[in-house]
Amino acid sequence: MAAARRPDRDPTRPVYVISVAATLVSAHPRTLRIYEGEGLICPARTPTNIRLYSEEDIRRILWIRHLTQDRGVNLAGVRTLFELEERLGQRILERLYDEGTRDKPGDGTADATAGRTGSSAGTGPGNGSGAQTR
Repeated sequence: MAAARRPDRDPTRPVYVISVAATLVSAHPRTLRIYEGEGLICPARTPTNIRLYSEEDIRRILWIRHLTQDRGVNLAGVRTLFELEERLGQRILERLYDEGTRDKPGDGTADATAGRTGSSAGTGPGNGSGAQTR
């Protein structure tokens, strides 16, 4: 039996202001603005231009942080990887992440994937979360 989705649990619904989103991903708000400026994320905006982040945005930011901090990829490389994954329609970054977490058992990096459900739709970084590429 499939669990009914509650409307307040929609992962695409933008609910987090930038300070809360930054706290959730252990980053400075300026970092999230940089990711937006690079075209890696595209948060929703309120009528008064306040950024709002969804659960999908948070997951995408966690992917970006993993790739840059744990795998040594720069932001241009992250953008290229996201574009490749979207074009190929494969979860190449998910496999890369899984390989990285197997290499480092017990270091806490698996926590970033706690909310993911494997290869289900919308779990990877190239999930069509609205991030625009240049």
